[in-house]
Amino acid sequence: MSAVVSAVSTSNHIATAASNSTRRTADFHPSIWGSHFLAYASDNMEVEVDNNMRQEFEMLKEDVRMMFPSTMEDNTLAHKLNFINSVQRLGVAYHFESEIDEALQQIYNSCTGNNIITHCDDLHSIALLFRLLRQQGYHISPGVFNKFKDETGKFSARLENDVPALLSLYEAAQYRVKGEELLDEALDFTQNQLVRSLKNQLSPSMEAQVKRSLNRPLHKGMPRLESRYYMSFYKEDPANNKVLLTFAKLDFNILQKLHQKELGTITK
Repeated sequence: MSAVVSAVSTSNHIATAASNSTRRTADFHPSIWGSHFLAYASDNMEVEVDNNMRQEFEMLKEDVRMMFPSTMEDNTLAHKLNFINSVQRLGVAYHFESEIDEALQQIYNSCTGNNIITHCDDLHSIALLFRLLRQQGYHISPGVFNKFKDETGKFSARLENDVPALLSLYEAAQYRVKGEELLDEALDFTQNQLVRSLKNQLSPSMEAQVKRSLNRPLHKGMPRLESRYYMSFYKEDPANNKVLLTFAKLDFNILQKLHQKELGTITK
């Protein structure tokens, strides 16, 4: 009899525990997003990356790959640097990691071996070179910017209206390390000049780039979000590479479709 009572008691205890666990629902506030993403995902469940899109993607990818210069003599230094910068900022560098490594290795060896930097007076190119090499882990001295100072030791006033160069130096100075006073000066100088430049008549695209960079320097941004912003700036640039831009847009769209499909699968 005691065994029966014990079994009944145990059964009641389990039922009570189950009942209690059923009642213990967390009192979460409703999501501020509502069901927006659920609806968005389910609406896009049928979106697929078709074969034509994939074929176009692979063809464009090879076209872009062929644009990487095989030697330093293939193009000017500025052309190479701008191309690598665009590939990275458009968010497609992950397709061309070995090509970028090889190109920057060649640029580094040539610049340090042949002293190309000494003969280059283009601040935008020197600042871009500095940032790209530091990003990649190469040592490059801040002394490359000394030539842009005047006889008083301050950055030259002639740079004040060159907004693309200021923007490039501003982003390069973000890669300073403790004790690099020259880069501290460069950051202060460019920040002040860029803020002043917003009072002038800049193109809408350049104004947007300056504001974006001052609010969130490149290295602090989320790469995928930054690539979307850069795409809108890059397409306004008369010197843009149409093949690279088309490839970047297609890559972005394909990733969006894949993310939508994954989100739909998860929420279903």
